[in-house]
Amino acid sequence: MTVRKLNPRTPGTRHRTIPGFEEITKSTPEKSLLESISRTGGRNNRGRMTAKRRGGGHRKQYRIIDFKRNKDNVEARVEGVEYDPNRSANIALLVYGDGEKRYILSPNGLKVGDKVASGDKAEIKTGNSLPIKLIPEGTQLHNIELRCGKGGQIARSAGASAQLMAKEGSYGTIKLSSGEVRLVQLNCRATIGVVGNSEHNNVSHGKAGRTRWVGRRPRVRAVAMNPIDHPMGGGEGKSSGGRHPCSPWGQPAKGYKTRAPRKSSNSLILSRRKKRK
Repeated sequence: MTVRKLNPRTPGTRHRTIPGFEEITKSTPEKSLLESISRTGGRNNRGRMTAKRRGGGHRKQYRIIDFKRNKDNVEARVEGVEYDPNRSANIALLVYGDGEKRYILSPNGLKVGDKVASGDKAEIKTGNSLPIKLIPEGTQLHNIELRCGKGGQIARSAGASAQLMAKEGSYGTIKLSSGEVRLVQLNCRATIGVVGNSEHNNVSHGKAGRTRWVGRRPRVRAVAMNPIDHPMGGGEGKSSGGRHPCSPWGQPAKGYKTRAPRKSSNSLILSRRKKRK
């Protein structure tokens, strides 16, 4: 995928870039795989704001993605690659031999007309999903399960992938793109290949209005607030906060460890993303 730079005819397009959409072959989504989603504006079921700076944005429908890939030993044909407004990656529409249709994450190199499959008998080919115990070491993977049958949870965003480093006993060693090395059960499934739309992180919004289109509202600096709204607010004139940066609830913002010390998955992480000093 390439990124297009617009001519600076207006201030809003001076720094704006847009994706090239060369991979997109289908513009109309499959109606049977759509669900309506309600916008919360960052509020929970009690009406309290729990996620700040959320609200507005363009209306969109959710595309039901098959993260489990549990339709085994039935070959599917790629009917089209589509844009998904709910994620950074593109999605591919599969049509199985029995007529069923499903969406999957579109990996790099997947084209219309290609055949994909899942299960123990699937080939080691881009887009195929099979247990990690049957995948050769050194293979690039995405949509990796952490619990067998739960569906892929790791490496699902645009350009993401993980590498299978080794297999020992009932676990496989996987190196994530963040640098973390962890263990995953060999019976968990993963999809071969790298998630497509890898140039997504090079796209520049170019103007504040485009950020509002995706449902992000403006951010107010903490030192510009009143003391009742933030610990760093208040003061005479323009103050610098008077304390170390923190959240509105007093939690330090730089270097403070928030991970639970006795988390069950600690034993499965061999090397942390952030090196301990």
